[in-house]
Amino acid sequence: MRVEAPPAVGVVTKGSTPAGVAGAEPRTAQRRRIRVDRSDVVASVGYLALAVTVLSGQWRNTHSGYLIKSGQDQTMWEWFFAVTAHSVAHLQNPLGTNLQNFPAGVNMMANTAMFGVGVPLTPVTLLFGPTVTFVLVLTLGLASTAFAWYWLFSRELVRSRLAAAIGGVFCGFAPAMISHANAHPNFVLLALLPVIARLLIRIARGVAETTEPRRRVRDAVALGFLVAMQIALGEEPLLIFALAFGLFGLVYYLRTPRTGWQVVRALAPTIASAAVITLMLTEIPLWWQFFGPQSYRSIDHGPMGNDLKAIVQFPSESLGGMFTPGQYVAINDTEQNAYFGWPLLLLLVVTVPLLWRDRVVRAATAVMVVFGVLSLGAVAMFGKQSTGIELPWRWAEKIPLLNTVLETRLTMAAIPAIAAVLALATQRAVTWWRQSPVDWRPLAWFPALALGLVPLIPTVLPVIERAPTPAFFADGTVKQYVSGGSVVMVPPPRPPDAQALRWQADADFDFALAGGYFVGPTGANKKGIYGPDFRPTTALLVGAQDTGVVPPIDADTRAQALDDLRFWQADVVVLPASKNSEVLRTTMTQLLERAPRQVDDVWLWDVRPLR
Repeated sequence: MRVEAPPAVGVVTKGSTPAGVAGAEPRTAQRRRIRVDRSDVVASVGYLALAVTVLSGQWRNTHSGYLIKSGQDQTMWEWFFAVTAHSVAHLQNPLGTNLQNFPAGVNMMANTAMFGVGVPLTPVTLLFGPTVTFVLVLTLGLASTAFAWYWLFSRELVRSRLAAAIGGVFCGFAPAMISHANAHPNFVLLALLPVIARLLIRIARGVAETTEPRRRVRDAVALGFLVAMQIALGEEPLLIFALAFGLFGLVYYLRTPRTGWQVVRALAPTIASAAVITLMLTEIPLWWQFFGPQSYRSIDHGPMGNDLKAIVQFPSESLGGMFTPGQYVAINDTEQNAYFGWPLLLLLVVTVPLLWRDRVVRAATAVMVVFGVLSLGAVAMFGKQSTGIELPWRWAEKIPLLNTVLETRLTMAAIPAIAAVLALATQRAVTWWRQSPVDWRPLAWFPALALGLVPLIPTVLPVIERAPTPAFFADGTVKQYVSGGSVVMVPPPRPPDAQALRWQADADFDFALAGGYFVGPTGANKKGIYGPDFRPTTALLVGAQDTGVVPPIDADTRAQALDDLRFWQADVVVLPASKNSEVLRTTMTQLLERAPRQVDDVWLWDVRPLR
């Protein structure tokens, strides 16, 4: 009895005919060998060219350019890549470091450091700097994700390479992908997910056709390695993908449960073996992440659902957003996950019923609807106003692991589902066109497709010039003032202002920093928070900088400042040029009851005698 493979989102099984392809023959032989033709080359070059164009502003200035819409995330990610390269070059443990948040340090595994690219790209980081690594990962992420889905669609879903290319470009350059390309490489480099999906399909077919133990072992090893690699690139996308893949398979076999059960039985042994292999490969990093120093149990993000208005609006970095911007309802510029635009939604509303007999379309629609609803959060919002309507996420967010996911990102599960529907409809239109060049249906589909996708064409991500690193750090003068302790910036770096992390990297990590931008534990229950706990002196200095007023300083305040400096094991307190720097200098002078001296382009207080 033939066992059908569990499809990825938008995948047909072996021997089945893609919707709209009359008389199509199985291509088993093609599936059993890697075959690259001219269409594949054109697709890969096109995707890469588009990715380079989107990030061209950063590529033109890898020395001092900065993706302005990243907030402080670009600084954080560049620091991750830089400190990983530093650890590898100095044969240090990359899983944890005390170079920021001194002396407690940072759990790098719990901060999505992307060792899967950070470690192999160490030579690039050391030779050209972390900004080059950052933009390289983003560029290759967009292009490779698009190509990987194109490859899956062209081998498993449709025969038309045009149809597969349309599906691939949507997967790689959807609004959510472009939004994350400002700052989140872990949500841009997703090329392994369709590879995992196709391998699962092939495993199921192979199990059905042969009982050769060697084949099963080979498949389990390959799957285990791929999942381990994806863990090294990003666990949150893997979790979302696994949930979406499972839902798709469930709905795909809903009308043929017996066949679905056979597929599960065929897959289970290999998947179980692959899970063991994955754990063997990732045992130490995962232990470090969940039980190592500075690990945390969960993180409370607060309400992070999509606004209902976002679904019909265009993303800011698109042609549609440029000419018809709507109300800004995104969480921030890097999380425009649901901005599909009303033309595409209208196209889907018309197309899905027309293709409803195709179970791939039914399963893809289930993924769109379920994950779309979950992404709205616990309470539906419209135009940033609560509707009072409670949604399923209120209960789903109580599930372990799910409670660490930003619910807005669940919309990304809909991207390959939408792409599959578009690819299937395009395949049908191409078939009609080949059968009759004067058929009106292709003439209707392609303009409608253009109406849905052209407004979403991404624009070049905006880049600004960032301030240069103070000479005190860039020239290495800082080394004269550190003796195993930390450098305390005025005020210390934190999530809203993390530029000191770049200065540290430019100084080749010659000193440790108090404070920083990372996720770490707080309190006895080890709840995760962004940045360190605010010490009283940090709060005092941040307030002085924000208000431009020197706060009252008394004996208790001075004693607390000394306690904080001892907690940080401070060697030197440094004030670079900054907002309200004169107020900060006066405040710090009164706290320490001593005047600073100017060294290079900073003011500093040598506090080593106070330790």
